[in-house]
Amino acid sequence: MELTGPRWKGKGFADTALANPMSEIISRLRTSLSPSMPNALLSGCIALLEAEPEAADLLERASIGKNITTFGGDKKCFQLGPEESFYLYHGLTCIGISREDGTAMAEAELWNHFCFQRKAFPELYKAYSHLRSKNWVVRSGTHYGADFVAYRHHPALVHAEYAVLVIPENDGKASSTRLSAWPDLCCSLRLSGSVAKTLLILYVSSCSRDRSSVCSSEEFSVDERIIRRWIPERSREGICLAGDDEVQ
Repeated sequence: MELTGPRWKGKGFADTALANPMSEIISRLRTSLSPSMPNALLSGCIALLEAEPEAADLLERASIGKNITTFGGDKKCFQLGPEESFYLYHGLTCIGISREDGTAMAEAELWNHFCFQRKAFPELYKAYSHLRSKNWVVRSGTHYGADFVAYRHHPALVHAEYAVLVIPENDGKASSTRLSAWPDLCCSLRLSGSVAKTLLILYVSSCSRDRSSVCSSEEFSVDERIIRRWIPERSREGICLAGDDEVQ
């Protein structure tokens, strides 16, 4: 992934991030949650997770979920999106997820539930876990007209570098009409540029149409494409192509 350079929010924040690598925070989060395997309560597309102080602090530092309430005894409740829920449940295997009646959900049942709620969930989850595996902090991109936004570290320290769009593919062909027309692409570029984000498109492809289990997502591949606007005025001055005397 090509980097355009982080925009830190304050002096010394880069050093803070360097001293607290995201990979280490995620590892500590998994270690903190795994012994007790707390159950998150599923309600529609979201899950509510009650966390002890140590795990709550690590969830906040990893920027996973949204802290919505504080219980007595310093416990906190986090609201998790579909990709975040399944990442903790399947990717890190450190939480369980229960129905509203309190009974535990099996992995296949949870996968089918999220796929029913959102058709593109398999590709979105693959994109989310792909970026997390590279130690990017991934948050919802709804406010930026994207699926996700990607941060180099915690959003309190640095601005998001990428607005991420996820395009499903089957047999090398896009299975979505998204960005299939130039006006759509130009709009996405304009919007991401207006909020100082680079547009990152993740093509998530599979040779199989089987999406019935999480195992199918393991066969998905992710192709990263960075798209930028070409501004002629910035490309003309003082630049000559090899073999050319002058560029008009």
